Order: sequence, then C-alpha cells, then structure tokens
Amino acid sequence: MTVWDLPEPPARPVPLDRGRIVAAALALADEGGLEAVSLRKVAARLNAGPMRLYGFISTKEELFDLMVDEVQAEILPAEQPGDWREALRVLSHRTRQAALRHPWLADLLGGRPTLGPNGLAVTEAKLAALDGLADVDTVMRAVETVSAYAIGAIRREIANLRAERATGLSERDWQRASGPHVTRMLATGRFPALAKAVHDGTDVDAETSFATGLDWVLDAVAARLTLPPG
Repeated sequence: MTVWDLPEPPARPVPLDRGRIVAAALALADEGGLEAVSLRKVAARLNAGPMRLYGFISTKEELFDLMVDEVQAEILPAEQPGDWREALRVLSHRTRQAALRHPWLADLLGGRPTLGPNGLAVTEAKLAALDGLADVDTVMRAVETVSAYAIGAIRREIANLRAERATGLSERDWQRASGPHVTRMLATGRFPALAKAVHDGTDVDAETSFATGLDWVLDAVAARLTLPPG
C-alpha cells in the first residue's frame, strides 16, 4: 500500500488533511531545504501534535513523495503540444523552472519513478509524446535519455546556485577569484584543450546552456527514431 492509498482520518481536534500537511512541508523545504523538513516541524507549523501526522503518513520519505508529486503538478502544461520534440522540450523546461522555484526538488529527481497522480501524469505525457513513432522499448529509452540530460543539467545548475549562496560569491566573482590559479595552471601547457576552451569559448547563461544541450539530445532522439527497425 502506498501513501496515496491510505484513507484520511477524521480532521479533529485541529482541522488537518493531507493537503495542508504537504503545503506546510513545501513551505519549510522552500525556506530551508529538505533538511528543514521533519514531521515534528510540519506539525508545529500546523499547530498540531506530531502524532496526528501519523494518521496521514507513516514516514518522512512518504512526505517527500507527496511533496514531489505536488510540485510535479507545476510541470504539466495546460495543453500537450502536438509535436513530440516540443512536448519533451516543454516538459524539460518546466521541470527546470519548477526546480528553480523549489531547489530541494533537484535532490529528489532521478530515483525510482514517483507513483502519485501528478508524477504518473508527467510520465504519461512523456511517453505519449512519442507513442506510435517507434517500438515501446525505443520510446522508453528515448524518454529516459531526455530525462537523464534534464536532471543532470538541473542538478548542476542548482549546485552552482547553492555554492553561490554558501560562499557569497557569484559565478563571475568566483571566476575572478580563481583566475590567478587557473592562469598559472594553464601556463604549464599541460591542459591545451582546456586552455582553448577558457580563452576562446563563449560563456553563456544557464538557461541558454540548458536549451542548447536539450536540443542536441532531441536531435539524437530524432535520428534514432528515423532508423529502420531491426
């Protein structure tokens, strides 16, 4: 039995339901990350005894599942684009935007599939975008590949944002502070490819980098979809 299968107990003496519990947990996570979320803290925010929460959820992991599923409702577009590339592109960008609003989400992406209604709907939207364009195994691998890219890029971006908050240095400030060391290392001649990238490469913002990489992955999927069977 999953947390979504459990009936909700009577809401007394303090009015309580699973939606209010999840909303309180989301607020705590948005303020302080997953480490700020506990059943005790959620109960305190709701002015309820901690034991009351166990009538709705059994573990903190179940609470995390409910939180992720709530945020995944933000990922689903109002209408599914008809073109498969646009559908997967929209879902990937909306996942990134959700993670930027809720940075803790990056820590919970990429594990076992979520089984809540919104999580299942997101998975359905991804698979439906490619349905009929290839055999089911190819469709599944394509969806996995696009998701793997998006999750990896999102985690990298969130990690950079966390480093910025932790150090108080923007990425540009960090680059300036690290510049003398990098210059000395490149001057040794041991890293010619890296030196070329540093001196000649174009620095782009995170959104542009995400969009470019996503287009390349979608190009690869498109090439795979056009291969003859066998």
